[in-house]
Amino acid sequence: MMLPSKILTWVLLFLLIFPNFFHLSHSKLESYSYLAAKRKRLSEKVRKMFYHAYDNYMMYAFPHDELKPLTKAFTDSLSELGNLKLEHLPQKYKGSALSLIESLSSLVILGNHTEFEKGVFWLSENLTFDVDARINLFECNIRVLGGLVSAHILATDSTNRLVQGTYKNQLLDLAEDLGRRFLPAFDTPTGLPYAWVNLKYGVMENETTETSTSGCGSLILEMGALSRLTGDPRFESAALRALRKLWSMRSSLNLLGTTLDVANGEWIEHSSGIGAGVDSFYEYLIKAHILFGREEFWRMFQSAYVAVQKYFRHGPWYHEADMRTGKATYWQLTSLQAFWPGVQVLVGDIAAANMSHREFYYVWNKYGVLPERYLLDHQMLHPTEKYYPLRPELVESTFYLYQATKDPWYMEVGQSIMESLNLYTKVEGGFASIRDVTTMELEDHQHSFFLSETCKYLYLLFDDSFLVNRNYIFTTEGHPLPVLSSWHERLPEAYIPSNWTYVKSEEQVKQASAMSMRVCPATSLDHGHGQQPGESACHIPDSRADHRCFNDEDCGVDSSNCRRRSCSMAGYCGQWLFM
Repeated sequence: MMLPSKILTWVLLFLLIFPNFFHLSHSKLESYSYLAAKRKRLSEKVRKMFYHAYDNYMMYAFPHDELKPLTKAFTDSLSELGNLKLEHLPQKYKGSALSLIESLSSLVILGNHTEFEKGVFWLSENLTFDVDARINLFECNIRVLGGLVSAHILATDSTNRLVQGTYKNQLLDLAEDLGRRFLPAFDTPTGLPYAWVNLKYGVMENETTETSTSGCGSLILEMGALSRLTGDPRFESAALRALRKLWSMRSSLNLLGTTLDVANGEWIEHSSGIGAGVDSFYEYLIKAHILFGREEFWRMFQSAYVAVQKYFRHGPWYHEADMRTGKATYWQLTSLQAFWPGVQVLVGDIAAANMSHREFYYVWNKYGVLPERYLLDHQMLHPTEKYYPLRPELVESTFYLYQATKDPWYMEVGQSIMESLNLYTKVEGGFASIRDVTTMELEDHQHSFFLSETCKYLYLLFDDSFLVNRNYIFTTEGHPLPVLSSWHERLPEAYIPSNWTYVKSEEQVKQASAMSMRVCPATSLDHGHGQQPGESACHIPDSRADHRCFNDEDCGVDSSNCRRRSCSMAGYCGQWLFM
């Protein structure tokens, strides 16, 4: 039967406009299988990266702290971390297997339960903290305490297949011993902890009273988890008291400085931003709210987040400003700032996260890696801070954005980062830091966070099977802590990512989440917590209307109305799917 000429005309016109329409479904099916194969191939490349770094550490540096990959030697760096002047270094410290501790959770995520078990039992039998070593509280907390607490939780998870009956909470015992050695640092008039404490003798005579905002405000996840696991409230109480004191020192603009004095509670440096010295303070407020369910943490974070957006943000960039006046001080990008898009994903501010992420990636592409400091006002490198120490923050945010949007472009970013790391930093003895990004001159140091974060987030970007039907919050050092209803005063139902399903009681029903529905949490709260009408965590419109897509999942959402975008028949994002 012949088609009426009018209908035939419309069909022909449609085919001229949308020539790929009839094979879109087939191409979408092909794209699914292609992406799955690509992710598997890339995850295997990251696996090889991790083991190249890990095996060389175990061969040339273990049980010392970190690997020197160029000389195939070691450094006992735990007491050096944060100690720029290398003062008061111990004479008899022989290392604490720092890189092994940092690797344990990565081994589980990679599925290597045999090596994980070997590491657990070696530490159980050999590790001691009764050493005359002056350590940085913040670094030891996020790396060692966090690594032990996380590994203990993973070791008691039956899915990790440790030999039944052989693990007797030895890692938790070590973590508790370390936590007790931290407590003397909090014995100050303000409750703000010293930056340095001797593991054997406590706070040393004439110890400096200067510390950072991160150093005081980024302890609550690890020490809070330790209290929940041991039943000893002292660890969480000390960290919480310090956090509350720190928050009470904020300016009328809800901004905090960078460095302060723990004895008198006065600010030393009033300029602030989202980079070094402050970064993980913001991160731990929102993650502590998710992990422990305290509304107090959300109120702090919401006020601080709006202040950051108001006073630090300049387009997609974030400069620094005086905490008292809000006036810009330093126009610079630091590599540590690249964690920020990941934090924005946790609160549903996807578009703002995407904008900032793209700028960080632009600088990465410009130099091949992300330099430590980049002067925004001059569009040039800082003259002395040209190094790249294998930092994970950009790939961390890339992982979060892929989880939120399923946009395959983020996998391309991850692939580019992986290729750069292999091209510029891989050596026979591991992975080396870069001393100067303009020459790619290498430095003889493989930081432990390369094993705990950089490789881990790259792997999770391409293979997130570890997260299926599990709910974890990652510490600032990349160590997973489970979100458990038993740890919550009140479970923050709306803010937990949907693919990290929490443990529910029979009475609880599955709730919508910020990551599954791209809800803007700030808009669902009343304005009684310092939030002004019209101010929202999701206030930046998304402009990716011309983004190429294979399916609806590629298109993400619009952060101004929290509606999902659909993939049009022509393969472009632009139409809206109503919730």
